[in-house]
Amino acid sequence: MIRTTALVLSLWTGTAFAEVDPGQAALAAAARIEGASVMLQEADTARDRVSALTETVKAYEDGLVALRAGLRQAAIRQEALETELDAKSDEVAQLLGVLLSMGRAPAPVLLLHPSGPTGTARSGMILADVTPALQQDVTKLRSQLEEVALLRDLQDNAADKLRQGLDGAQTARASLSAAISDRTDLPQRFTEDAIQTALLISSAETLDAFASGLNDTIGEEMDIPSPDALSLRGDIPFPVQGRILRGFNEEDLAGISRPGILLATQPRVLVTTPVAATLRFKGPLLDYGNVVITEPAADILFVYAGLAETFGQVGEVLPAGSPVGMMGGDSPLVDEILTDLENGSGIRATETLYLEVREGQSPVDPAIWFAME
Repeated sequence: MIRTTALVLSLWTGTAFAEVDPGQAALAAAARIEGASVMLQEADTARDRVSALTETVKAYEDGLVALRAGLRQAAIRQEALETELDAKSDEVAQLLGVLLSMGRAPAPVLLLHPSGPTGTARSGMILADVTPALQQDVTKLRSQLEEVALLRDLQDNAADKLRQGLDGAQTARASLSAAISDRTDLPQRFTEDAIQTALLISSAETLDAFASGLNDTIGEEMDIPSPDALSLRGDIPFPVQGRILRGFNEEDLAGISRPGILLATQPRVLVTTPVAATLRFKGPLLDYGNVVITEPAADILFVYAGLAETFGQVGEVLPAGSPVGMMGGDSPLVDEILTDLENGSGIRATETLYLEVREGQSPVDPAIWFAME
């Protein structure tokens, strides 16, 4: 019935879709992935290759998040439209009958009435009243059918777009890791004393003890000014897209509390320093997993724990937006994503990043520094 209706109504003028449309949102997200592909091709010739590749990775990440969200909303919208069309199939059949009858009969015949001139006049007035209403129904129906067709096409092509985005993101991450290893243009405030760092790691039993002894790991110091992010307190964005799982000093299920916050993130997403900062430490530490510690201002430390990979060289002054690490886990396969979409589940945030802020020798609530909303 729907296919027949589409054929009959194909000659009628349709209307534009609503301004906020799930299908258009998914198309826009797919376009963002296409744009990230272009950015990846251009990154090799960029003056700052690390910065270009960082933006490329983020563009892929944002595009994939938007595409998955758009496809999920598109699937919900498609189901709602098809349910609505199925529910009024009888009404559609009647509308088709009227339209087909009007289409076959010449206009003068439609206006003639057996009772004579008076009946003919009344018939003409009724037809004049009915035609705009029919046009409105036809226009609405045609718009719905076109939207269903668009949403079905999005679903059919979803696997290719997702695969393109996932493959591009993987390539961009590998290129970024290589570019960071080759980077030599960042200012260096000091060199690391590897022996003192190893001794500190082996002797420190808590993060407090490690942070207290961090100055002992400095080797040769250079005449490079320290970053100063004090003016940005309270407005600093998170180092990664995520949602707060546990707040400052909030106990976990085992009754253990830590003076930081826990963010739920997606696997393999990039972690960046949101402000210019000196890289003070990177590597495995205690039971925190891989840790990165940066110094955005004198005597201020940002601690990022739970990373799978860490980037940079200790002592470097990192510009805002520089990658410091990457979350672990496995990127979902296309089939897994499509299954999640079919089941109506959202995007899986399977990894966790621990974020702690230290002023002097004491941890403070990250809400003092970061824009928690």
